Amino acid sequence: MSLLDSQTAPLYGLVLAGGRSRRMQRDKAALEYHGLSQLERTMSLLEGRVQHAFVSVRAEQRDDPLRARYPLIVDAPEDLGPAGGILAAQSVHPHVAWLVLACDLPFLEARTLDALIAARDPARAATAYRSNHDGLPEPLCAIYEPGSHDPLAAAVHAGRVCPRKFLLSSDALLLEQPEPGALENINTPEEFQQASAALRTPSQMNTKHVSVQYYALLREQAGRPDESLHTTAATARELYQELNQRHPFTLPPELLRVAVNAEFADWSTPLTEGDTVVFIPPVAGG
Repeated sequence: MSLLDSQTAPLYGLVLAGGRSRRMQRDKAALEYHGLSQLERTMSLLEGRVQHAFVSVRAEQRDDPLRARYPLIVDAPEDLGPAGGILAAQSVHPHVAWLVLACDLPFLEARTLDALIAARDPARAATAYRSNHDGLPEPLCAIYEPGSHDPLAAAVHAGRVCPRKFLLSSDALLLEQPEPGALENINTPEEFQQASAALRTPSQMNTKHVSVQYYALLREQAGRPDESLHTTAATARELYQELNQRHPFTLPPELLRVAVNAEFADWSTPLTEGDTVVFIPPVAGG
């Protein structure tokens, strides 16, 4: 019997990607640790584990290219944080259970999700993990049963919008994490750099010297036409991601072209010692 067949209520997936990423200062859903955005990776982890998967967004994010490729559920009302996203999903599909995941969990792997689903207790309001730090519930990698909607809505109506506190006050089943550190969330540029370094494979750890050239808007935002640096970036995409931490670039990779050693290249092109990399923004018409 598969995981999908063994439960009472159908299990749907919800990736919370409606946050404003104020501390990170850039969209956490678009950050890349594994060669693709965190939103893409988190949605891929749900494949085969839920019957349908959705992305939770604010109304203004519905046309965002990264999010718009997936089925969306818009927070209503907004600005309630994760609890608002969960309630919106429960309102759209009230008779299913929701496997809720934050989009800022780069260390999350399939084993942690499989253990959560296998231990799910449909008779409880929710099934969640305990934090490895303080033993409190981890609300953003948890399964919320249909019966959790009314008490969660009542809590939010009373001004208690913290889903962790809701789980503490409910009859949630709390589990020990099979993989310590799997639910570490990343909220700041410093944490992003540390997590990126921790997730690099040995082949990615080789430091190399490269030269970078900038044009047009990128030149203005970098404040220079070129620079040389030592980097552990394995690909052109990773190099741009690294440089984006130094300079206030506003253009996503999807709007740029990249050239390596005077030839147009893919973003996945491996970098080697002495490469010259050029990031080329779109040319204004007229």
